[in-house]
Formats: sequence, structure tokens, C-alpha cells
Amino acid sequence: MDTTYIFLQHYWWFLVSLLGALFVFLMFVQGGQTLIYTLGKSEDEKTLIINTLGRKWEFTFTTLVTFGGAFFASFPLFYSTSFGGAYWVWMAILLCFVVQAVAYEYRTKANNFLGKKTYEIFLLINGFGATVLVGTAVGTLFTGANFSVNFSNLTNLGGNLTISEWHHPFNGLEAVWENPLNITLGLAVFFLARILGALYIINSVDNDNILQRTQKRLLYDVVPFLVFFLTFVICLLLKTGVLYDAGGNCKPEEYKYLKNFLQMPAILVTFLVGVVCVLWGTGKTVFSKPVYSKGIWFAGTGTVLTVLALLLTAGYNNTAYYPSNVDINSSLTIVNSSSSKFTLTAMSIVSIAIVFVLAYIFYFWRVMNRKKMTVEEIKSESHTY
Repeated sequence: MDTTYIFLQHYWWFLVSLLGALFVFLMFVQGGQTLIYTLGKSEDEKTLIINTLGRKWEFTFTTLVTFGGAFFASFPLFYSTSFGGAYWVWMAILLCFVVQAVAYEYRTKANNFLGKKTYEIFLLINGFGATVLVGTAVGTLFTGANFSVNFSNLTNLGGNLTISEWHHPFNGLEAVWENPLNITLGLAVFFLARILGALYIINSVDNDNILQRTQKRLLYDVVPFLVFFLTFVICLLLKTGVLYDAGGNCKPEEYKYLKNFLQMPAILVTFLVGVVCVLWGTGKTVFSKPVYSKGIWFAGTGTVLTVLALLLTAGYNNTAYYPSNVDINSSLTIVNSSSSKFTLTAMSIVSIAIVFVLAYIFYFWRVMNRKKMTVEEIKSESHTY
């Protein structure tokens, strides 16, 4: 058994999971966009909120692209199976991010014939659509999808080149209604993004009226988030997963994800610490007088840890991270869907650059948020969103 190859497969699943966790945290931009009209009661206040979120929207988009690129390079069979088969849900997600980019680029442009309102609606579409659809798509890593894979065609260069096939006419959109657990996670991600967006606005904006409204608004989002998140976690722990053996054969195993947590205590601790951090950062902000402004750092760190633990649970411990609901032996694992050892090795050397990318994001985040944003500052700037 080539332990080096196994290590590389686990290493890259960790990196992909980490990028996914960072992306979920950075969707506070999407969550904040859904609060524009709730928190901003005047044109100046709306512009202030949009501009403080606009400082970070490119981080979210860049992380999404990096996540997709890393997944494609390290586990190409997932990329071809899901992106090639469930293309309608991925196209819907892409459209949500395209209209966001258009909105930030053109909202305040001179001679804007569509008007600011149109582009603000684009931001709402991105805020609502992207969060729910991304959460729903991630849910299929646990509930499975309607595909089959012919692994023999991976090496059959001269014959049939069809490797994977999708078995549903809605090509991925069925995940929204086919399994309630998917949309449950989607709604949990939506309300989490709103919580993080509110915490970020509190941390970044110097406006008493907005701060008071944001603190009150938080509680209304915390309750449904806890309902949907706890429902998802409880159902997940009771759910039957897919186990694969040394020969690559898959079979159902009851309480697979519960067993994963118990058999991998480090991941269980990471998950629990993450949940506590999210609750601590949110709770302290809701109940503190004056308003506590550092909650985003606790809740953000907690979000990364929680999502990281969930994604590691989906792929580690001989678990199929993308179960097939059509043919169980077509389920994708980090072993049967990864790139070659040479590719993973070469990319592992390049992955060291991720440290510098994170340092870059941290540095410029600090620079941009060194001073809280005010209405007066927005009015004095030459470029606004």
C-alpha cells in the first residue's frame, strides 16, 4: 500500500475543506447584502452598508474560484461528475455571483439608466440565492446525488469516453426538493451568513442608528439558524452513510457520521469548539451594552472550524464524500476520485503559496478596517459602490 499517496489524498481533502470553510465564512458579504433595507433606513445609511460590504466582496469571489480550482485539480472526477451533471444548480450559483459583481461595479456609475434600485435587487438575489444554493449543494455531499460512474472508462482511451452520467432531468436542481436535509443545510447557511454579515457591519460601521438596529436584528436570525443547524446535525448523526473498504467496494453503514466523530476525536473537538465560538461571538454581541464589536472574530473563527470539521467528516475515515443514489459503487471517495500521485505531489509544493495568500488577505483586511466607516467618509470618497 502506497502510504504516501494516501497521505496526499487526505492532505488535499483537508486543503479543499479549509478553502470551503473560509468561503462559507466570507459569505458574510452575501448575508449582509440581505440586510441592506432592514438596517439602512436612508439613502446614506444604505450606501454606507453597501460600501463596507463592498470592501470584501472580492475576497469571497476569489476564495470561491480558488476552492473550485483546487477541487478540480485534486479531485477531478468529482468536478466532472457534479459540475458536468448537476450543471443547472452550479449555473444558478454562478449567475448569483455574476449579478453581484455587476451590482458593485455599476450601482453608482454615472448615467446608470437602470437606477440604483435595480443593482440593489441584484445584491439581494446574490445574498438570498447564493447562500441557500451553496448550502444545498454542500448537503449532497452527505445525502448523495443521482449519478453513476463507469470507472473502467477512465483508462479506456480508445473506446467509450463517457465516464459519469446524471440520472435526473433537472440536473442538480432536484437537490432543493428531493431530500429535505439539503435545503435544511441551505437555510442554515443562509441565516448563518446573515448573522456573520450583521457582526461584520457592527465591527466596521460607525453609526449609532445602524448599530442599534443590527443588534436587535441579530436575535431574529439566531433562532432560525439554530433550528435549521441543529436539525441538520441531528439528522446527520442518525443518518446512514457510505463506507468503502480497501478494495474500493462501497456499502451502507448506519450512523456513519456519528461513528466518524467518535472515531476521530480531534475533528469532534474542532466541531464543538467551532460551535461554541459561533454562539459566544453572537451571544455576547446580542446582550452586551454598549454593543460588542469583536463578535465577528469569534463567530468567524467558529464558522471556519465547524465547516472544516463537517467537510473532513464527509471524506475521512473511509467515507464516500459524494454518495451515489443510483449505484452505491459509483460513490466518490478521496481515493477513487483523486488526481495521480505525481499531480498531487506537484500541487503540494505549490500549495505552500496558500500561506502567503492568507497573509495577503489578513494584511489588507487590517488596512481596510483600521478605521470604522462613516457616512462622512463615504461622501468624501471619489469611488463608492
